[in-house]
Amino acid sequence: MSGQNISYEKRSRRSGIRIMGRLIGLVRPLLPVMLLAVALGTIGYLCAIFLTILAGYGLLHILRESVPGLMNFGSAASEAGFLSGTVLSTLLKPGLGMLFVLLILLAVLRGILHYGEQYCNHFIAFKLLAIIRHKVFAALRKLCPAKLEGRDKGNLISVITSDIELLEVFYAHTISPVAIAALTSLVMVLFIGRFSVWAGLLALAGYLAVGAAIPLYFGSRGGEKGMEFRSDFGELNSFLLDSLRGLDETIQYRQGETRKKQMEERSEALAGMQKELNRLEAAQRSVTNLAILLFSFAMLFLMLCLKQAGLADVTAVLIASVAMMGSFGPVTALASLSNNLNQTLASGERVLSILEEAPQVEEVEGMDAVSFSGAEAEDVNFSYEEEQILKDYSIRIPKGKVVGIHGASGSGKSTLLKLLMRFWDVQSGQVKLSGRDVRGINTSDLRSKEAYVTQETVLFHDSIANNIAVGKPGASREEIMEAARKASIHDFILTLPNGYDTQVGELGDTLSGGERQRIGIARAFLHDAPFLLLDEPTSNLDSLNEGIILKSLKEGKGDKTVLLVSHRRSTLNLADVVYEMDNGRVS
Repeated sequence: MSGQNISYEKRSRRSGIRIMGRLIGLVRPLLPVMLLAVALGTIGYLCAIFLTILAGYGLLHILRESVPGLMNFGSAASEAGFLSGTVLSTLLKPGLGMLFVLLILLAVLRGILHYGEQYCNHFIAFKLLAIIRHKVFAALRKLCPAKLEGRDKGNLISVITSDIELLEVFYAHTISPVAIAALTSLVMVLFIGRFSVWAGLLALAGYLAVGAAIPLYFGSRGGEKGMEFRSDFGELNSFLLDSLRGLDETIQYRQGETRKKQMEERSEALAGMQKELNRLEAAQRSVTNLAILLFSFAMLFLMLCLKQAGLADVTAVLIASVAMMGSFGPVTALASLSNNLNQTLASGERVLSILEEAPQVEEVEGMDAVSFSGAEAEDVNFSYEEEQILKDYSIRIPKGKVVGIHGASGSGKSTLLKLLMRFWDVQSGQVKLSGRDVRGINTSDLRSKEAYVTQETVLFHDSIANNIAVGKPGASREEIMEAARKASIHDFILTLPNGYDTQVGELGDTLSGGERQRIGIARAFLHDAPFLLLDEPTSNLDSLNEGIILKSLKEGKGDKTVLLVSHRRSTLNLADVVYEMDNGRVS
C-alpha cells in the first residue's frame, strides 16, 4: 500500500539555482520589505567601506601638511577618484575636525542601517516561515490519506519542523546579502576603476572569485552531502519516534541494548557527515581568506606599477589599495553562506517536494449539492500498485438500512469504505452516492454526508470533550455528552477525576483500546451524518461492551444508513443484510 506514496527522497534532485528560484518566488508578497532591506544593507556597507577610505584621505592630508611637496595631492590621477583633492580640501578646510565628525557620522549610520537591514530580513523570514508552514499543512491535507498512508512520519516531522526552520537562514541571511554584495561590489568597481581601468577589472575579478567562484566550487562538493545529512536526520527522527512508541515492547523483549546500539550507529554516521561538512567549511574559509590577501596585495602591486609608469600618484596607490582591502565584507558574507546553504537548499528541496507533489485524489468544488438517498459500487476494480484488492465488485446500500460485510482480514472490506469516503479513486467502475459518482460530488459535501469510524481511533493530546468535538467543531457540551451517551461511554467519563476535561495523553495512551474506540463512535454520532461507515467498530471491545455498542447503534441510528464491516459474526447481528467478501468479490 505504501508503495503508492511518492517520496521526496526518490525524486531526482533539482539544481540549487532552481531551488533558490522557487524559494525566492515565495518572497513576492513581501518584495517592498526585501527591497528596503537591500537598500539599507548596501548603503550600510558603503558607509563602513568609506570609513576606511576617508581615513586614508585624512592620512594623506596630514602627510601633505606635515611634509610639503611630498606628494601632489591634487594631481589629475587623484582627482579622478570618487573624492577628489578639491572636494577633500573643502571638507578639511576647517581642519581635521570636520573629517572626524564625518567619520563618526558614517559609523553611526552604519550601525543604524545594519539594524534596519537585519530587522527587515528577519521580519521577512519569520513571516515567510509562517506562510510556508501554512502551505505545507494545506498540501499535506490535500495529499492525505492516499499519499501519506505508510509514509515515514518521522521524516515528515523533520520537514515541518527543522527543515522549515532552516529556511530562515535563506530568507534572513541569503537573499538580501546576495543583492547587497552585487550592488556594493558594482559601486566599488566603479570607484576603484576611476583611478585605473585595470584596477577596476582586478577588483571585479576579486569580488567574483571570493563571492561566486569559491562558494560555487565548495557548494558543489557539499551539495549531495547536505541533502544526505538532512535525509538521514529525518530517518533518525523516525527511529527515535518508533523507539519511544515501542518502549514497552523493547523492555519486554530485552531489545534495549540493540536499539541503543542502532541509535549510536545512526548518530555516529550523522556526526561523521557533519564533520565532513565542517571540514569543507573550514577549507572554504581558508581559501577565501587567502584569496582576499592575494587580491589585496595584487591591487597594491598593480597601483605601484602604475605609479612607476606615471599613470598614478601616491593618492591613487593608497586609496585604491585601501578601498580594495576594506570592501570584501559583502562578498565574504556570501562565501560564508555556502556550507550552511547546502543544508538549507536540501531542506528547501524537501519542503518544495511536498508543496509540489500532486494529490492522488483531487478535491472537488463548485458542483451542485447532493442529498443522501443511498450508496452503491458498480463493477469496481481497485489495486494498490500490482496488488488487486477489489475485482468487478458491486454492492448496493439502500437508505435507512444496516448493511453488513463479513470477511477475513485483507479481503478488501476497509478498502471499500475508503473508496466510499473517496480517500482513493477507483481504477475502473464507479462508486456512487445518491446515484452520483463520488468524483463529481463536492468534497466538503461528501464529508458532511458520511461519518467514518476506523479500526484504530486516533486521539489528540487534548481533553476527552475536545476529542469528541472533532466530529462537530463548536459543539456544545450538551451535544458532546449526548453523543457520548449514544456511544455508551458517558458513565465511564463521569468516573474520571476531571470528567469530560480529562486529558487523554499522547495518542490517547491513558485510555484502553475499547475506550478509544467508543470515543471514535461518539465522534460519528456527533457528526450526525446520514451515512455511517463503521470499520470493525467493536474489534477492541469485549462481548459485554460490544453488545452495549451494538444496542446503542441500533437505538441511536434513527433513519441513518449504516455500512458495517467486521470479521466477527456477532458484530453483524445488527445488520439487515450481510454480504460475504472473499478476495475482493462479494457473495
